[in-house]
Amino acid sequence: MKKLFFLIGIICSLHVQAKVELPAFFSDGMVLQQQTKCRIWGWTKPGQKVIAHTTWDKKSHRSTAHKDGYFEVTVQTPEAGGPYDIIFQDGDVVKLSNILIGEVWICSGQSNMEMQMKGFKQQPVEGTTEELLRCKDDQLRLFTVKRHASLTPEKDVTGQWNEANAASVRDFSACAYYFGRALRQTLGVPVGLIATSWGGSACEAWMKADWLKAFPKVKQTITEEDVKNLQQRCPTALYNGQLKPLIGYGIRGAIWYQGEDNIPRYDYYAPLMARMVEGWRAEWKQGDFPFYYCQISPYDYSLIGWKDSQLLREQQMKAEELIPNARMAVLMDAGLEYGIHPRKKRQAGERLALLALANTYEVKGLPDFAKYKDVAFQNDTCVISFDRSKEWVYFEHGPSSKNFEVAGQDRMFHPASKVWYSRNRVYVVSDKVKQPAAVRYAWRDWVEGDLMHDGLPVSSFRTDDWDSQPIKAQSKGDYNNPQ
Repeated sequence: MKKLFFLIGIICSLHVQAKVELPAFFSDGMVLQQQTKCRIWGWTKPGQKVIAHTTWDKKSHRSTAHKDGYFEVTVQTPEAGGPYDIIFQDGDVVKLSNILIGEVWICSGQSNMEMQMKGFKQQPVEGTTEELLRCKDDQLRLFTVKRHASLTPEKDVTGQWNEANAASVRDFSACAYYFGRALRQTLGVPVGLIATSWGGSACEAWMKADWLKAFPKVKQTITEEDVKNLQQRCPTALYNGQLKPLIGYGIRGAIWYQGEDNIPRYDYYAPLMARMVEGWRAEWKQGDFPFYYCQISPYDYSLIGWKDSQLLREQQMKAEELIPNARMAVLMDAGLEYGIHPRKKRQAGERLALLALANTYEVKGLPDFAKYKDVAFQNDTCVISFDRSKEWVYFEHGPSSKNFEVAGQDRMFHPASKVWYSRNRVYVVSDKVKQPAAVRYAWRDWVEGDLMHDGLPVSSFRTDDWDSQPIKAQSKGDYNNPQ
């Protein structure tokens, strides 16, 4: 019996004197945000004193673990560079090596953000083979958070940092990779990407319960059974499992590609998304960090029993006005009629990078997305003007377009019989509408967007605010990730 107690005592002693434990994202090969105060946290014996040595400035940072073993230090990072080390001591030593200092971005959303460079089964990403042959870059680091839905907030995630090479890029988000590659090529500094996404996930799943109180249509009482059955569609479940553990990691900003799952609930998506971003920013405590997002691409939603996804695209366009320091990348020319997962992920990632480079990093000379401004009716002609259109608008495939329709006061829409452009105006006429009251562009699920500005597409839009019928929601099935 004495021998048994002795063994138990040794085991307990080993547990108490365990090395510093760190979340998975604080590890060898990580990227820390440059020129900022970065928080680094972990766990050790309660009351234990911890010293963290940073080799870039040869300084020591001290902390004392709380009653639950949690400790935290704040380190000042230098200009981009590396590799460096951080050495933790609490009576034992833990060393993190090959650390780079550069630009760090969170990459989140549903399947079109999650979709790896290798694609989904029978759903390829365009250009993957060519990209894998040239993607090797030890200054681009990738971290993928493993899927995890949780009823309560987690402390850690599962994942690891990898340098960009054919093996790691193949299994990483294609959209996020192309975003990071563009930053690397333009800025010439190390870039770290943390991808936390899940196909088919609802916007509500990435939000804290308190933030959802303003939306009475969202279920508030969540149980373990809800998490088990709804998983990525369960309100708060991905915030708890895949986002909360990351909050506090020093970042420059976030990119987001989500919305397909919210099509049946389009009517409050803009304020919902705005509240999500507000919540993320409040918890990160880094002010209004940049938030760039993709508008969902055109697709024939009748194939899954839905319709009118243009109403969700409209909500995403409205969200730009509600969210400070946020911009939307338009993908009207990069959809796939028969597939909800477009192959053109390079366009998605690079257009997000355009927004970041122009607005966050103030790189000059980059194009911008023109945006519908207003309409004037001159007899039978609709005259549409645009913001951010100093290079003037045009049609991609010729002098006219078949994507416009016109209605009078009867609200019956007819295809335009004549469409042309001049400078930053588009002129639309329908021979069936003598006194137009509204005009719409690309106002349907599947469309090949052809209205362009400076090489970039213009979002679908309508000049009216006439009510539309709510979209019938699907009760089950994950259309966004068939794996």
